[in-house]
Amino acid sequence: MWQVVGHNRVLSLLQRGLKQQRLAHAYLLVGPPHVGKMTLGLELAKALNCEAAEPPCGECASCQKIALRKHADVQIIGVTQDVNSAEARPRVEIGIDQIREMQHSASLPPFEGRYKVFIIDRAELLSAEAANCLLKTLEEPVGKVIFILLATNDQLLPATVVSRCQRLELPRLATAEIEATLINGWGIELPKAKLLSRLCRGCLGWAISAADDDSLLQQRQERLDRLLDIIRADYEERFAYATQLAAQFSQNRGMVLEVLDLWLDWWRDLLLVKVDLSEAITNIDMSTTIVERARGYSLAQIKNFINSIQVAGEQLKQNANPRLVLEVLMLNMPRKEGAVSRVPLP
Repeated sequence: MWQVVGHNRVLSLLQRGLKQQRLAHAYLLVGPPHVGKMTLGLELAKALNCEAAEPPCGECASCQKIALRKHADVQIIGVTQDVNSAEARPRVEIGIDQIREMQHSASLPPFEGRYKVFIIDRAELLSAEAANCLLKTLEEPVGKVIFILLATNDQLLPATVVSRCQRLELPRLATAEIEATLINGWGIELPKAKLLSRLCRGCLGWAISAADDDSLLQQRQERLDRLLDIIRADYEERFAYATQLAAQFSQNRGMVLEVLDLWLDWWRDLLLVKVDLSEAITNIDMSTTIVERARGYSLAQIKNFINSIQVAGEQLKQNANPRLVLEVLMLNMPRKEGAVSRVPLP
């Protein structure tokens, strides 16, 4: 039984391919972080090597080894620690040496299963050399070898690599589906399941992680508290915060984009309250504060700033100057109607 929530169209396609023994030699799974790409990739690896009549059973020795990531014929390639560095910093890309090692392994017959499966996590981080090296492998497929590329943004991959794969898109899941899964599958109480299903933005993996790790919800609360401080702050403090975020962006792009997503949810909640749709807000644990804060803004102010956040996010993804983008965002952040703010003189 496939341990995958949602994505029924993709599952049907893979199941049909398995039944007809007409699988592609390479798949590209595209979707936001934590939406289930790795889970689906591992489930496909189980199905290819399962010893039961109805794969994947999840119980045979092969399925259990793959679940524990200890199967000799199923390998995951991704960014790793640079063992040659004194500080052992994580690499920022998947290097050609990793792909060459994978190529060598792919040239050998399966050791303990029927198929060799190579899962390339965050494939958009392939270096140019690594992507070109991978392309040669994809152009000359070998029997009993399946490649599964996982990507958040496949536009960052060379078009030639994408064209050699069967592209499968994994969309965000419905809030109700995630809530039901958290309650029925993970035993999470209704209030917490309801909150997590809204905060996860359609990505079940994040909700499950947050259910097990309270620090994720604590981090989210700290970021919201900081947002509320910045809303009340003068421009000097706002610009200092923009500088801080810009510095963090060079080290951790994903973290800064997560902050903007959190802001987007907050201002969207204010918008929903203004149009009498309070039951649809995301931050339901802060509903009282949201209703109170919404009174201080016009609908136009909220809509304009939501657009500003979206524009800033796109500009950052396109490698615009992060400090400039974030400073403009700080300037565009509205104050409550009637409040007067002082712009610092040069």
